[in-house]
Amino acid sequence: MSALVRMRLAGFVRGGRILPPAIAVLVVLGIIYGGGASPASVAYGYSAAALFPVLAWQSKLLLDTEPDVQRRLARVAVGAPAEAVAGLAAAGVLALIVCALAMGAPWLFQGIDTGKPVLSGVLLGTLAHLLAIPAAVAVGALASRSVTRGTRNGVAVLVVAAVLVVVLGLRGSFAPWLVPPVMATARALNDVDPPPAATLALLTGWAAVWCTVALAVYAHLRRSRS
Repeated sequence: MSALVRMRLAGFVRGGRILPPAIAVLVVLGIIYGGGASPASVAYGYSAAALFPVLAWQSKLLLDTEPDVQRRLARVAVGAPAEAVAGLAAAGVLALIVCALAMGAPWLFQGIDTGKPVLSGVLLGTLAHLLAIPAAVAVGALASRSVTRGTRNGVAVLVVAAVLVVVLGLRGSFAPWLVPPVMATARALNDVDPPPAATLALLTGWAAVWCTVALAVYAHLRRSRS
């Protein structure tokens, strides 16, 4: 399975499909950190929220890089579960690399206020990005061609997901649990520094449950449409 992960990452990078999301990441980071310095926890919290739709789009592009015939051959070679997990793992690894680079970007832009606690802010920011990554990969998987059967449907899934994350993530939303806690995490890091341990545990559990359900739906749709 590791060979399949490496092959998909290599195909995504060498095929040039990585360029559009990479440019989008640079634009997002430039906008976030170009306005001045912020406490590390606040800057990283909103960085994770802003990167969420880009990471979801990137995951969809990676999962769609492989032609349908080649994907079916891989399923026959390693089994359907391993083939699906390899795609998700490749998307997760790439998202993790992007987030690691994104966390280093504000130091180039002088976007971190060193007068405020830095180490705790970096740790909280790391948590924010780690909560955003699996959710973004799950949304990208649900928008992938193997589920939606078409580019138009896939784009619609991405757009609707991005809008719902913002709208339902607003304070006082009627059903915030329908979306991953991307905005909720950013708000928690902005409101209190550091947030209570109970709040962080709630956000982590919320993200875990949401991603489990989303990936279960992805697995079901993939089986039914294979």
